[in-house]
Amino acid sequence: MIFAAGVGSRLRPFTDEHPKALAPVGGKPMLRRVIEKMRAAGIGRIVVNVHHFPEQIRSYLEVNDNFGAEIIISDESDTLLDTGGGLLKAARHLGGGEPILVHNADILTDFEISAMSARHTEGFPLATLLAFPRESSRQLYFDTEGNLRGWQNLKSGERKPTGFNPDVPGLSPLAFGGVHIVSPAIFPLLEEYAARNGKVFSITPFYLEIAERAVIKAFSPTSPFFWHDIGSPEKLAAAERALKTF
Repeated sequence: MIFAAGVGSRLRPFTDEHPKALAPVGGKPMLRRVIEKMRAAGIGRIVVNVHHFPEQIRSYLEVNDNFGAEIIISDESDTLLDTGGGLLKAARHLGGGEPILVHNADILTDFEISAMSARHTEGFPLATLLAFPRESSRQLYFDTEGNLRGWQNLKSGERKPTGFNPDVPGLSPLAFGGVHIVSPAIFPLLEEYAARNGKVFSITPFYLEIAERAVIKAFSPTSPFFWHDIGSPEKLAAAERALKTF
């Protein structure tokens, strides 16, 4: 699944007239880059959620013959559901019993999906998150076995879950990279969470709550890899510069 529904307010003025997923980097819209990454990994069926200028995404996919994939649109035109709500809404299109790769459309990265998939299938956790050392005010904390234990906002001091202590020995702070693999077993748990918190919710608070009774693992690539968030004009420009030298 590709999260392509975001409004992208930080990427204005481009997003005043276009969806963020169609922001070009190195001459290619990000949506195309993510689809091509999935296709190269052997993924042939992809769900793309839409909200902001959805007709532009539909048209772009149509004129490019869906880049040889079976692409299903999960339409959030009426209500933007955020990452957790968006994944839950798309559940009916994500059946089949196989693990599901979830990728933000605004993340430019070239790590090997096959390596992440292999890590996920080693122990079949509920979810495996791309998480690695990176400067960020929001850090996830994993124990020595790579299990998610908590989160902290370094600027505000906010911590989750309640009572979490990031100074416990053995915990490592890692930043989430906007790519994850989830088990189909996640959907009943998402339904329970939505019943208590409403249909619009982020996936990260869900992971932090569910980590107390389910396994959420970190995947940190061991080989050098490229990673950029293109969510603002400054970050988009940085990604453009990096592509020229990578």
